[in-house]
Amino acid sequence: MSDNVENYKNMAVDDKIKKDYLRESFDKIGIQLSELQADQFFTYYELLIEKNRVMNLTAITDYEDVVQKHFVDSVLPWKNMDPLSGRLIDVGTGAGFPGIPLKIVFPNLKVVLLDSLNKRVCFLKDTINILKLSDIIAIHGRAEDAASDPAYREGFDYCVSRAVANLASLSEYCLPFVRRGGMFIAYKSADIEQECLEAKKAVFLLGGVTESVCKTSIPDTDIERSFVMIRKERGTPVRYPRKAGVPTRSPLK
Repeated sequence: MSDNVENYKNMAVDDKIKKDYLRESFDKIGIQLSELQADQFFTYYELLIEKNRVMNLTAITDYEDVVQKHFVDSVLPWKNMDPLSGRLIDVGTGAGFPGIPLKIVFPNLKVVLLDSLNKRVCFLKDTINILKLSDIIAIHGRAEDAASDPAYREGFDYCVSRAVANLASLSEYCLPFVRRGGMFIAYKSADIEQECLEAKKAVFLLGGVTESVCKTSIPDTDIERSFVMIRKERGTPVRYPRKAGVPTRSPLK
């Protein structure tokens, strides 16, 4: 009995250390997490690791790495901005990045998580329920199809994506979701200049303009990041996005 009590105490201390690390990591980008938010992130990590044993959600599983490379990275573009509100869609969300961390940190956001793999969407739905998040849904579908749905087309203040695709292709998948005056934020690695140059015409054709490229690094790591901020100035022509697979195979030039 005493061994069980001691083990429980050790687990409680370990959990506290992990939550302190989580909160300190967000403090370094100017975001103070409440106790509820810290609990939600910690539970999210546990759900992620548990599900990752039976399906491929992430190659990053170490606690500190998940905190830095998934949780903090998801919120990094917003560290110097006012609290987010409005509608946001995360295209190709995978295990929920950056959409779920953004929802936890900015609870007034109304979030749609979009992914093409139904198994991941089921995980996201379970996670949303367990974390007791409101005004957030996960939907199964391809960006090319969802962007043609009147319920989603040009209906969002923000579109975000950490999906692996060149900026021209990613813009074709994402800009159709953004209302005029809204913003598409592409999460990219440090070296983005040539990719931005090659995507310039595509961004214009889709109704956008690259407003800025925010370069920064994840605290306590050597990982440099670029966040491409694309403002939606005009409506996206109805012919975009093209049919499934075409934007990836043949990016707009």
